[in-house]
Amino acid sequence: MAPVKATGAVFAALSIAVLSYLLCNSRSRKTHKPISKKKPRRGLIEAIGNTPLIRINSLSEATGCEILGKAEFLNPGGSVKDRVAVKIIEEALESGQLAPGGVVTEGSAGSTAISLATVAPAYGCKCHVVIPDDVAIEKSQILEALGATVERVRPVSITHKDHYVNVARRRALEANEFASKHGKYIGMDADGLVPANGHISEEEKQNSVFSSNCKGGFFADQFENLANFRAHYEGTGPEIWEQTSGDLHAFVAAAGTGGTLAGVSRSLQEKSPNIKCFLIDPPGSGLFNKITRGVMYTREEAEGRRLKNPFDTITEGIGINRLTQNFLMAELDGAFHGTDMEAVEMSRYLLKNDGLFVGSSSAMNCVGAVRVAQSIGPGHTIVTILCDSGMRHLSKFYDSQYLSQHGLTPTATGLEFLGIS
Repeated sequence: MAPVKATGAVFAALSIAVLSYLLCNSRSRKTHKPISKKKPRRGLIEAIGNTPLIRINSLSEATGCEILGKAEFLNPGGSVKDRVAVKIIEEALESGQLAPGGVVTEGSAGSTAISLATVAPAYGCKCHVVIPDDVAIEKSQILEALGATVERVRPVSITHKDHYVNVARRRALEANEFASKHGKYIGMDADGLVPANGHISEEEKQNSVFSSNCKGGFFADQFENLANFRAHYEGTGPEIWEQTSGDLHAFVAAAGTGGTLAGVSRSLQEKSPNIKCFLIDPPGSGLFNKITRGVMYTREEAEGRRLKNPFDTITEGIGINRLTQNFLMAELDGAFHGTDMEAVEMSRYLLKNDGLFVGSSSAMNCVGAVRVAQSIGPGHTIVTILCDSGMRHLSKFYDSQYLSQHGLTPTATGLEFLGIS
């Protein structure tokens, strides 16, 4: 009988082993799915866009709304302006206003310039940027590292001939005249050679910033060029709609050129008129007053105390005192006003609670998202834009000494600065 017992034990052991193998193998097949192969993106340009939509956990839990941030800081050039740079350059090349070997000029507070300098080489072009001299120094350092030529000018009103936008426009004219005289300009319009319009002083000609092989210039004109609007109407807006499966109730963002706010708002509201779109406006900007009161001025301006630099805010790239062609395309339901202190506090709150290291405009956008949540109540989905990271804001927005000098040292432990205990 002993041998029979042994044989039975062996058989039982083998049966258990086989059964265990089959079960494990079955579980393995269920849990370890083959990795789907995604095609590599062909070059820098194809890597722009399709950024993730991130749930901002701390703000969502504090407000009872789903607050989502479009992580535009993950674009190759580090900001939402990468989309705009690509659209502007591609449309200019298609129309013949810009030629390979030409130079793109722009007046920018930083992000658009950096994006243009990032993508221009992919199209065989160069970049010349004019920026206010009070912009964070790291922005001009980044631009120079990217190979752009940089002019820093004093901040003045847009009506002044030496406003950074007007200087950039002149530089494009200068490049066209220079290339035309040297037989190198190959940009064309419907009538043939595109002439250099406007007057360029002899001093500017003698101090040309362009190389001898320059093939003309093109002024990107991000404020008025509707390629800016189209970049977000055709790209950012549809992406947000798809990522939320159309299940969203509100969108909010600040405006500088107005392209992002206009493109996204119009795109979303065409898909669903029930989606509410709002502006969050920083100090010194007149857009809040225009939307809420129908007049484009601040209280200080109404009292005759307009500052030489009207953008009296620590935030960069947002806030304006005129209506641009891009902003006029926006479909808005209302506006909120944000303060510098709220933006600073919000940036530190996000870093501490969510690990999000965002720039000044992103922080202001998140202030706007909370304001919208407080306005429409819990249970809604709100989307905003995380424009860029804090890396470009170290010398001002994240500098404790600079903040202290301006009375902006953050002290909040939670969201009490927005009335949330």
